[in-house]
Amino acid sequence: MVGWGVLPLHPLGGDAELSRRKLRLGANVSLLYPDRPLTQRIAAARADGFDAVEILFPYAEDVRALRDALRAAEMPLALINTPAGDWAAGERGFAAVPGAEARFREGFGAALTWARALGAEVVHVMAGLAEGRAARTTFVDNLRWAVAEAGAQRLTIEPINADDMPGYFLGDFALACDLLDEVGAPTLGLQFDAYHAARITGDVAGTWAEVGHRVFHVQVAGVEDRHEPDDQGAFLDLLEAQGFMGVVSGEYHPRGRTGDGLGWMDR
Repeated sequence: MVGWGVLPLHPLGGDAELSRRKLRLGANVSLLYPDRPLTQRIAAARADGFDAVEILFPYAEDVRALRDALRAAEMPLALINTPAGDWAAGERGFAAVPGAEARFREGFGAALTWARALGAEVVHVMAGLAEGRAARTTFVDNLRWAVAEAGAQRLTIEPINADDMPGYFLGDFALACDLLDEVGAPTLGLQFDAYHAARITGDVAGTWAEVGHRVFHVQVAGVEDRHEPDDQGAFLDLLEAQGFMGVVSGEYHPRGRTGDGLGWMDR
């Protein structure tokens, strides 16, 4: 994979654009614009006014085509995930899975290469399906290793609710904060998905008040059925009022045409 080149982060536009919108709004193009190829979704997101995109798992794509599409649209890539493994077989990453250390480290190496080639701001480290003390120890050891490998690259961990992903190791925010404290790396932060926060705690704003200072990246979706985040206006206003500087990405399944459901962006 040598010779891809590194895609620099693009600015978000001129001062006029920043004065109109304080939040950096992102589009999860793995889910949005499902009627077109992934590379075309990037341009569609730019045309619809998004400031960045995130791609869950880019690894089956042509990295050069993705890089060219990002450059052509002058679109920053906010986030990618570490490889999940065989999703259809139930795999959800390996960072906390005892005995899968080699698979995690191989996958993390690939994620880091892709992140550097595409200019990704954040790499989300997927914990995987595991439980117990051994899983926690494995997760901490792998996170410490990943932080050392990644250098300046920012990494995140994300609590995911147990209804949507049964058996996922990282299922609550208190554990996530404990892990961040234990690893103690400034380049490792929290990924805050408001949909999962609502499912886990029932109090998005209250949870944010406790953990927001640790957050590198935010995702939003409607709490019912993970459609457009029309019910997240108060939370978006809170983020804007506090001057959150990371990307706030719409990670949801559009009810119909993506472009017809973007009223949440304008509030």
